[in-house]
Amino acid sequence: MSRVTNIVFTLFFALLSTNIIFAQEDVNVDDIVKETQVAMGGVTNYNNTKFIQWDFGKRKLFWNKWTGDVRVENPEDNQTIFVNVNTLKGKVYENGELVNDDKKATALLKKAKNWWINDSYWLVMPWKLQDPGVKLKYLKTEQLPDGHTADVLEMSFSAVGVTPENKYWVYVDQKEQLIKQWSYFKSFGDTEPKFTLMWDNYQKAGNVLLSFDRSKGAGGPRNVVVASEFDPAIFTKL
Repeated sequence: MSRVTNIVFTLFFALLSTNIIFAQEDVNVDDIVKETQVAMGGVTNYNNTKFIQWDFGKRKLFWNKWTGDVRVENPEDNQTIFVNVNTLKGKVYENGELVNDDKKATALLKKAKNWWINDSYWLVMPWKLQDPGVKLKYLKTEQLPDGHTADVLEMSFSAVGVTPENKYWVYVDQKEQLIKQWSYFKSFGDTEPKFTLMWDNYQKAGNVLLSFDRSKGAGGPRNVVVASEFDPAIFTKL
């Protein structure tokens, strides 16, 4: 191959690489998020969703989105915890008895809030992509197991959440505009994820779509109930 030909090929691949970079820079992450939220029913419908109940692992959670009141049932330790995740006020019951030890009760209220943060994230993460402190970066496209092409977004955090050192890769189906997969990295600097799991089985819940009762091995929320009317005693009485 002549020197001139080498120069031509070098310039060609340099231009190709530049075009790929420009193509990625031209992708508007906010547009991808907006399309995802529209596909799931829209922000207004999500904001108007008042009550969500679901199972996560062995726990059962009840959440009044409008007030921040949460009930967590933890059968492993025979606990029922009522906590407002905005104020951290509430009550703790263990073996059917009110916990009067302030130090113990405060610790369990904080623990219940952390459970809610984790367990609800597995359910409503797509609605939280633009929360304060969340950073989104467009990475690439990748083929999903079903053959569809996904836009891959990197999600990291700035001093928010229980574990701000985490990061995620979120895979948004270009055809359906739904998050179909996510990868979890324990630390931002990690190059390999701890897991990559499907987000599938989207179902209508109230006026929005949510992914729950996912494929075997994918984990996540189960038995989701969304309602506008509910018994307020759920958040005050055993």
